Amino acid sequence: MFIAVLADIHGNLEAFRDVLARIRTRKVDRIFSLGDNVGYGPDPEAVMELIRKNTIESVLGNHEKAMNEESFISWFNPLAQKAVRYTRDHLSDQSLLAIKDYPKSRVFEKIRFVHGAPPSSPVLYLFQLTDDKLAKRLHAMDESLCFAGHTHDLGLITYDGTHLVHSTLPFGETRLDPDLKYLINVGSVGQPRDGDNRAKYVLYDTRTRILTLEAVPYDNRTTADKIIKAGIPEQYAQKLL
Repeated sequence: MFIAVLADIHGNLEAFRDVLARIRTRKVDRIFSLGDNVGYGPDPEAVMELIRKNTIESVLGNHEKAMNEESFISWFNPLAQKAVRYTRDHLSDQSLLAIKDYPKSRVFEKIRFVHGAPPSSPVLYLFQLTDDKLAKRLHAMDESLCFAGHTHDLGLITYDGTHLVHSTLPFGETRLDPDLKYLINVGSVGQPRDGDNRAKYVLYDTRTRILTLEAVPYDNRTTADKIIKAGIPEQYAQKLL
């Protein structure tokens, strides 16, 4: 099985379209999203429409949680709250109902998909966990591979049953060892914060266990201008540039 995994699209239609165009050339069998498909960006509804059209299977992100729970909006800082409320105002009833059905995690082909931290947190950042606590979570996890997002950064965490090793997820191919467990942070499509403003996503071949990180350039200036025009806090435009 050949799959694509992406995260944190954040209402960025230009980045998402170009990533999907690249994925189509790879002839993947299934596409998974790690959540935060909406938020910060100017086109949440168009992004949700593309998710439905392309049968992308998503988990719940913290921004989707805010769509479901009004009280959760207070979890965000004041600027992010403005972006969240813009998103709620620009989603159709169909999209809001779809978001309500997002699970906190998915498991497919012995792979776990989660937004924040395993086993199923949409809000916990990996850096909030000590190595001991994260190791316990990976040890208890039945799956040998977990994909996560939320930080908008790239990361490769390896667990041998005793120790964790943190490293940067490299571009190109990485072959995963069947005797180890891995937690892969796939970066962000729509709001990358790894020092490279291209949209990131990964491919994974379940047969060969080869993971491939790809980056896609897109018209980030158009997205940034749309953010400012929409009245979303300008910092989310500047982050793209």
